[in-house]
Amino acid sequence: MRVALLTREYPPDVYGGAGVHVDYLSRALAPLVDLDTHCLGTPRPGATAHTEQDPRLDGANPALRIFAANLEMAAAVGQAQVLHSHTWYANLAGQLGGLLHRIPHVVTAHSLEPLRPWKADQLGGGYLLSTWAERTTYTSADAIISVSEAMRRDVLTHYPSVDPARVTVIPNGIDTRQYAPDPDTGVVERLGVDPSRPSVVFVGRITQQKGVRHLLRAATRFDPAAQLVLLAGAPDTPELAREAAAAVDLLRTTRKGVVWIEEMLPRHEVIQVLSHATVFCCPSIYEPQGIVNLEAMACETAVVASAVGGIPEVVVHGETGLLVPYDQADPDCFEHDLASAVNALVADPGRARAMGRAGRERAVRDFDWNAIARRTTDVYASLL
Repeated sequence: MRVALLTREYPPDVYGGAGVHVDYLSRALAPLVDLDTHCLGTPRPGATAHTEQDPRLDGANPALRIFAANLEMAAAVGQAQVLHSHTWYANLAGQLGGLLHRIPHVVTAHSLEPLRPWKADQLGGGYLLSTWAERTTYTSADAIISVSEAMRRDVLTHYPSVDPARVTVIPNGIDTRQYAPDPDTGVVERLGVDPSRPSVVFVGRITQQKGVRHLLRAATRFDPAAQLVLLAGAPDTPELAREAAAAVDLLRTTRKGVVWIEEMLPRHEVIQVLSHATVFCCPSIYEPQGIVNLEAMACETAVVASAVGGIPEVVVHGETGLLVPYDQADPDCFEHDLASAVNALVADPGRARAMGRAGRERAVRDFDWNAIARRTTDVYASLL
């Protein structure tokens, strides 16, 4: 079976959960199908790259530059038997390529544009284009893979013309051989983290979706003994970057042990930071599944997370971590409850360690990439 995987992100240029998904899914699919991966950006091993920097579109809205690369991608996939696209950045290539070459097109639903209105701050009018591309693709795709039951409900709610029979739930996975507890401390010490003190760790982009502003406000209430370690960069907008910097500066006036790493760290360094965390905190206000929670769980770290989207399908409340309800109308309550949950585990390290062990067991048992790849090929085969 010849499959073309269509994506914006591909190693080494991976910055979000969808990119992580494509990275590991492509590895697991490679032994099962004849796989050809197409990505956006600069040339790199393992994929055919299509540039977003067409000089004829200098100064144009980023969405238009993405669409131009999608046209090139659609023209290049004629030898495939199945097209599989990820996110709006490549959905249009799958849609047009499927029509042009008469090839079935599968979409993986990692998130939905209507549920991310803050993207308009980043894309301007391009947000209307990204929303149009997603809607057109989802309502026409031959099959949709959703990364969680919550994501499936969102797809059917926002695109009611989609036949529910076309939407299959296959979750994100985790490589538990790579993501495993790292007892070394060289990396955390180099970053300025004291391994003898409790720490609360966040890993993610600086974006409204990830709830960074809520975390920084909640951190004013964290136990003074706990360090706050932020592996946080790639802000969506300059305004968000300035807001985060101001909040961190203010926080540092009231507590010690605030460590902010803005550059993207190599994966093995992130794993060591996660391994030595007392608590991993995921304060997202929208999260179709939240692969980063799986990464923390695989490193035997307890998770405190917002109970939104697909997170409750990953983090088992009271067993692998604690879930905190999020109410957009009452952010103060959310931030208070987030701090209370973090403090409860910082105050009881034995409970936190037990949750970490249970989290790794769950990650190994229920989120294996090889099983996910086999289920994905079953979706492909159903279309041929």
